[in-house]
Parts: sequence; structure tokens; C-alpha cells
Amino acid sequence: MSDTPVVTRFAPSPTGALHIGGARTALFNWLYARGRGGKFLLRIEDTDRTRSTDENRQAILDGLTWLGLDWDGEPTSQYESAARHAEVANQMLADGNAYKCYATQEEIEAFREKAREEKTSTLYRSPWRDVPEAEHPDLPYVIRLKAPREGTTTLHDEVQGDVTWSNDQLDDMILLRSDGTPVYMLAVVVDDHDMGVTHVVRGDDHLANAFRQNLIYEAMGWAKPVLAHIPLIYGPDGKKLSKRHGATGAAEYQALGYPAAGMRNYLTRLGWSHGDDEFFSDAQAREWFDLSGIGKSPARFDTKKLENICGQHMSVAVDAALLHELHNYLAATGAEPLTDAQSSGVLTALYCLKERSKTFPELVEKAQFVLTSRPIVPDEKSTAMLTNVFRGILSELTPHLQNATWDRDTLEGVVSEVAGRHDMKLGKLAGPLRAALVGRPVSPSVFDMMLVLGREESIARLNDASN
Repeated sequence: MSDTPVVTRFAPSPTGALHIGGARTALFNWLYARGRGGKFLLRIEDTDRTRSTDENRQAILDGLTWLGLDWDGEPTSQYESAARHAEVANQMLADGNAYKCYATQEEIEAFREKAREEKTSTLYRSPWRDVPEAEHPDLPYVIRLKAPREGTTTLHDEVQGDVTWSNDQLDDMILLRSDGTPVYMLAVVVDDHDMGVTHVVRGDDHLANAFRQNLIYEAMGWAKPVLAHIPLIYGPDGKKLSKRHGATGAAEYQALGYPAAGMRNYLTRLGWSHGDDEFFSDAQAREWFDLSGIGKSPARFDTKKLENICGQHMSVAVDAALLHELHNYLAATGAEPLTDAQSSGVLTALYCLKERSKTFPELVEKAQFVLTSRPIVPDEKSTAMLTNVFRGILSELTPHLQNATWDRDTLEGVVSEVAGRHDMKLGKLAGPLRAALVGRPVSPSVFDMMLVLGREESIARLNDASN
């Protein structure tokens, strides 16, 4: 299969939003395909008609779009291929690899009940497996696959290695229900084959399914894809990630303000490694990512590590791209959009906002000095700093700033000189200056704020505070 172009797929079920585990599965598939010039396809497994909704489908697409995972072509619907799935089941029936089973649900349940009482296997063995067609009744039936009943099957998995399954543990699974609708297990294989999928990368909770699905590939004589079953994501307590651990959906992480690049980096590193590299770019991830780097053990979700990685990505982000993502974050949370003037101010200030921000809420907090307008209303802590003594010093400072060259060294020099006249260090004056310029204790340095605000606005805010 080495000469065949790589085709991977992500196949979510639209019965809920995009879970962070699903997002990582999509990311792994995307990285593997994109790093090899292949295709990354999206298939919506919407056969559960009662739980599949358009709203959930859109939420999945939105989550993938936020993460920056672009797919090739249009998303396909598994439900819409039902006729094709049924065609394959009937082909297997015609070839002798499947059979009609007329057992009723009551008969099957009675068998299982007896097996439980006798403590024997509840794996159903249909009495119809070898009954000739001439003896079939004119009754509803399902189509079952003929599974081998002896020996073992070994499948090679790029993550799990060689995995062996005893064939006597494989049931004659139903392919087509009595109403003619295909089962999920059949639909997956037919869709993967028809879409030309070369690599199936999915959660290891599907590993047992692989042995049943393998029988369909063999019965149809189809080329089998490379398998890679990845461990699930656990919470900090070592249990499967769930609502009790807090946010679990991609949309929730966007609403919490994590930058997409940081999320991609963190999720890539969650269960996969490239030496000791923790922080890397998208280009490096695409170049480095391979299936052999995926670990066998479940990965633990660590919010502190996520924040650390996100902070590093924000600090190196291109300003225009970061501003664009800030707009998207505000829209996702239903916050007021920025005005043109605010956007312009934030863009100018980003050099001093993004250095220590790990999330967009932190960045917005630090950007308040350009997002608010005069008169500045200081909070309680800032008000306490604006004592009469410091108001007097600010009043003394403003004339010196009127004629100063507006660069950092000059501004620091002017403020230091005025502070020195009052036997205090520059740092002692920084608090009152911050209170006057933004009215809150969290902000960039006072000199960065003055540079961004400019001479006229900075002096106006100092005058407001000193009066």
C-alpha cells in the first residue's frame, strides 16, 4: 500500500457536539494525511435517525473549522448510502458468505436467558446458518455474516501491534435488519472501501469491532486499510474524560478562549510524541507526525499544560491572525464585537498583550486600557492608589510629558526623574500611573500603555486622575 496515496477519514456521529477525544482523532487523521500529501475525508455517521440532528452536525463542522482541520470535498452522509450497504449484504448472501436467519427476538432472548442460567456463552448461534434455501419459510429474516468458528485471527495494528482474537468469540453478526436497513458495522466497512480509505485511525474502543469488520473485507475480497487504534483520553483522576472533569467539547474550549494553534499543539502531544518536543508549529507537526509515535497508554488531560502551550503559541502568533481569532472568540461567547477603533487599538497593542497571555480572556483583560474610553473609572484597588500625594505627583509629571520625545527610554527617564525628586523609585510610581491610565491592576507595563495610547490620550488620562 506504500504507493497508494494516503486517504484518512474522520467519521463522527451527530448525536452530540464534537468531544475533545473526537477532535484529537480528527487531528491525528488530518496530520497523517496532510503530512503525506494525502486526503482527509469527513463522513457523518448519521444512521441513528432518532438522535442525529442538523444542529449537532453543524456543531461538529464548526468545531473542526475552529481547530483549523480542513477536509477534502463535501462531508458525506452514511444514511444516504443505505442502498449501497444493502447491495453489499445481498452480494455476500449470494456468494455464500452470509445467510438468512429467521430467528425471532423472543427466540434469541430465550436462548440467552438459558445460557445465563447455565453459565454458558451467550453468543448466539443461529440454527439457520446451514439450512438450504428450499427449506426457508416465507417470513421476515435478517441477513447474518458467516463468521469462522475455529482457530484465531491476528490483525496488525500500528499502535497496538499484533492483536489476536479467538474466532469462537466472533458472532454471526447481523448485516441487514429484517426491515432491509443496514447495521452500522457493515456501513462503516462499505463506506471506507468506497471512499478509498487507506488508513483507519480511531479510538481503541473500536478495536474489537475491527475483527468483525475484517470478515466483511475478506468476504468481499477488498484491500484492507492500515489500522491504528489510539488510546482514549483520561481525566486527571485516571478515569475516562467526561463531564465531571469540566469542559469536554471543542466548542467549550473555544468559548473558554484557548487559541486554536495551542489546542492543536496540545492535542497532538496528547498521546503522541516526537522526542522531547512539547512546543511545535503546525508545519513541524505535519512533518513529524507518524503512527509509530502514538503511545499505547491512555493520555491524561492536563489543563495547566494546555495553558502553557497556548501561552507560547499566543506569544509567537502573527498579530493580524491573533486579532482575527479574538473577533471569533468574542462572537463565539456572544460578547459585544469590537469597534473599528478598538480593533485598531488592540492590533497596535498586541506586541505587549500577547507575551504573557495564555487565553483570550486574559488578553482581553490586559487590553482594557485600549478598549475603555475616558473618563476612566478606577476599581477599588486602583482608587486606593490615587492618594492626594500621588495625584500631586501625577499633576507635576504631565508638563514634563508634554514636550518629551515619545519613546520608551525618554518616558522612563522622565518618570524616574520625577519619582526621584520625591525620594522614591520608579516602581513606586508605577501603581498610581497604572490606576490613572487604565483603572485596574492587571495591564501591560505603564510605558507600553503610554506608547500605545499616544501622548494626547495618556496626558488626558493623567490629568483626569490628578484633578
